[in-house]
Amino acid sequence: MTLIKLEDVGLKFRVRRAGKAQLKDFLLHGLFRRSKQTSFEVQALEHIDLEVGEGDRLGIIGHNGAGKSTLLKLLAGVYPPTSGRRKVVGQIGALFDIALGFEVDANGWENIMYRGYLQGETPRSIREKIASIAEFSELGNFLNMPVRYYSSGMKVRLAFSIATSIAPDILIVDEILSAGDMAFQKKARERMKTLMSSALAVVVVSHDMKSLALMCDRVLWLDHGKTRMIGPAEEVIEAYTKQSDKGEKRQAA
Repeated sequence: MTLIKLEDVGLKFRVRRAGKAQLKDFLLHGLFRRSKQTSFEVQALEHIDLEVGEGDRLGIIGHNGAGKSTLLKLLAGVYPPTSGRRKVVGQIGALFDIALGFEVDANGWENIMYRGYLQGETPRSIREKIASIAEFSELGNFLNMPVRYYSSGMKVRLAFSIATSIAPDILIVDEILSAGDMAFQKKARERMKTLMSSALAVVVVSHDMKSLALMCDRVLWLDHGKTRMIGPAEEVIEAYTKQSDKGEKRQAA
C-alpha cells in the first residue's frame, strides 16, 4: 500500500529583501517604480518523484542546504507544493524542531496540552496520555513552573516526551534526536526504536551514514533541491560518500 506519493513536486519560496527602499530610488526611477525588486523567488525543491509504501524505511541525505528538511516539512504538510501533486494516506507524526514553539508563560502541564493539540490530539486523548508523558519527562514538580524558567535540556526533555507520545502510521524524523543527560538519552533511543518499529513507514534525515545504513532499506540523495539518486541504502550511501570525499580532496588541494 502506498502511503506517500509525490508526483513532479516543486516548492518555491518568495523571500523579501532586507532593508527599505532608498529615497534616491524614488527620485531617480519615479514614485511608482523602484530600481530594485523588494522580493525574489527561491526554488527549494524541483521535480521530486517519490513513493513510500507500507514497510518502507527511507533515509534522506545530502549536503547542507540540499533541501532535506524542506522536503520533510513538505511531506508532513507544513509546506504545500507549489507545483506537482502530494498524496498522503494515514496519520503523520513529524519530529523536527521539537523544542520550538513553547508557550513560555504557561507551565509544563499546559504545554503538554497545547502541543498535544498541535499534534492532532483531542482533549480526551491527550488527557489519557498526560500522566505517561509527565512520567517519561522525569521533570516532576518542574511541570508546575512556567516553561520560561526551564533550562534548554529541560525543554528538550518535555518536548521529546510530548512529541513521541504519538503512534503515527508514518513517522518523519529530522536527524536522530538526543535529549537530556546520558540516562535520559538511553530512554530516548529506546523510545525512538519502538516508534520506528511500530510505524507503517519511516522517513528520516541524518548525516550519520552508519545509522542510516542500519535503519533504512532505501535512501534518497538530494542535491540542490533535486533528486540525485534513489535506491538501496548501501548503494546510494556509497555513491554519496565517494562524491563527498572527492569534494573534500578538491578543497584541500
